[in-house]
Amino acid sequence: MWNQVRKLQKNKTLKYGIPMLLLVVGGSFGLREFTQIRYDAQKIKRKLDPTLEARVNPQKQSVILEEEYEKLKDMDLGGWQNIRGPRPWEDSRETQDQQRSRLNKGT
Repeated sequence: MWNQVRKLQKNKTLKYGIPMLLLVVGGSFGLREFTQIRYDAQKIKRKLDPTLEARVNPQKQSVILEEEYEKLKDMDLGGWQNIRGPRPWEDSRETQDQQRSRLNKGT
């Protein structure tokens, strides 16, 4: 009997293979439980405030878009100038002063 136990202890499949297999299969089940907890927590956090939910509701979305269109329709979107910002190696105050002087000369 002790002879058989020693043979089993020397067997590499029993010594390394079965613990590895148990670790992989058991880890799979453990990760499934942990990820399920994660998704359940996200579901709880995702619940929206009723005021925000009304704004996100797709049936009311067209009304909100029409309101935004009315706001934008009254704005003057054609009267703007493209002003270059300073480069990292340039002095920002100097560049801003130059831009302001060009704008004042143009008007």
